[in-house]
Amino acid sequence: MATKTIDQVNVAFIALIVAVATIGGFMFGYDSGVINGTQAGLEKAFNLSTLGTGFNVGAILLGCAAGAFIAGRLADRIGRRTVMKIAAFLFIISALCAGAATSSLMFILARIVGGLGVGAASILAPVYISEVVPAAARGRLSSVQQIMIITGLTGAFVANYVLAHSAGGSLGTLWFDQPAWRWMFWLQVIPATIYFVTLLLIPESPRYLVLKGRDAEAEVVLARLLGPEEAPHKVAAIRSSLATDHHRPSFSDLLDKTTGKIRPIVWAGIGLAVFQQLVGINIVFYYGSVLWQSVGFSENDALKINILSGSLSIIACLFAILVIDKIGRKPLLLVGSAGMTVALTILAVCFSTAITTGGALKMSDQTGLIALVAANAYVVFFNLSWGPVMWVMLGEMFPNQMRGSALAVSGLAQWMTNLAISVSFPSLAAGVGLPLTYGFYAASALISFFFVRALIKETRGRELEDMVG
Repeated sequence: MATKTIDQVNVAFIALIVAVATIGGFMFGYDSGVINGTQAGLEKAFNLSTLGTGFNVGAILLGCAAGAFIAGRLADRIGRRTVMKIAAFLFIISALCAGAATSSLMFILARIVGGLGVGAASILAPVYISEVVPAAARGRLSSVQQIMIITGLTGAFVANYVLAHSAGGSLGTLWFDQPAWRWMFWLQVIPATIYFVTLLLIPESPRYLVLKGRDAEAEVVLARLLGPEEAPHKVAAIRSSLATDHHRPSFSDLLDKTTGKIRPIVWAGIGLAVFQQLVGINIVFYYGSVLWQSVGFSENDALKINILSGSLSIIACLFAILVIDKIGRKPLLLVGSAGMTVALTILAVCFSTAITTGGALKMSDQTGLIALVAANAYVVFFNLSWGPVMWVMLGEMFPNQMRGSALAVSGLAQWMTNLAISVSFPSLAAGVGLPLTYGFYAASALISFFFVRALIKETRGRELEDMVG
């Protein structure tokens, strides 16, 4: 069967689908980034220790891990779109409760609820997009998810800056005599509501419909996507790609039927998910403001640096979109790993020259500038490679029968690693120091290069029905 190009399909319909699905990416980014700049308010409101700050910041990741794990399997039962609607509702509840929290426990619980939504959105948006768009455009359209994640992060950084600037700091008061840091969370209700409403405008994944035996409904959706002549052929291809016994998808699909061992493709997905976090990217997003203040920048300047990093991330993602379907996924991952290794090594060296003055680290102006350039170079290399490509590959690399289960396991691994890296950072920075901490991230980036070269197979241009485990 000939592969459809993006010019042969209903471009407007696909654009609507991608736009709505990736609002989940925006929510993912906003909910993850809003914490950056609120630590001072949390510490004062809840009288937190360094370890306590780490748990309050990292609490969302507990929910993310659970949300990613549950969503993959739940999406096989009740549908991709239905689970995304549940995620949107969780975003709204979390934003309201986190902003109104009167105790650390209430805040942690609210963030865990939001994390359930983030975890679900993180894996379902790319898989949903990969299941509805043509193979020829799948890479660049799935990469929009990462742009929306970074846009959400940058939006949170901008909102935090504006609110803090208006209030004279994150602890200053705004409307209804509430501190600015609480409004940073409440503002999230607006995009979360938009996400929920617009999800009503898009259809269920045709591959899910075939999986549930609803071939006629799938053909209607595919007719709008690919045209009425192509639709029945695509339904037949999807049907034939499923297990011959048409059994209900389960975690047993992840095992090789002959050896009883986990399939290599599953280990490859888990490895991609884990290494994306071992390089330490979310330290920039969760602790960027605190980190830059710790080496001598003011709170105002630190928030501006966050906005700069977010803007550079979007530009890097746009570059990835332009080339991912031309040069492939694997070359981008290799370039990203190499670039991050160099940038993180430079950062580790810069931090090793900092001295402690009045309980805070201080770099020379020249070293601080080098560190700032290296940090932003690191962000650029991540977002032209591992940022978008990992999500693209997780959405497309697994066979239809096992996609939900494989995503559940890979998503759990990704978010558990994220949790370990994020929660451990304050203690590691205070204990072994920033040079060794960033040295570990650099070593992880170096290892990821050889992991990709040895174990990752190119998926560019291949139909989902042709993926094998």
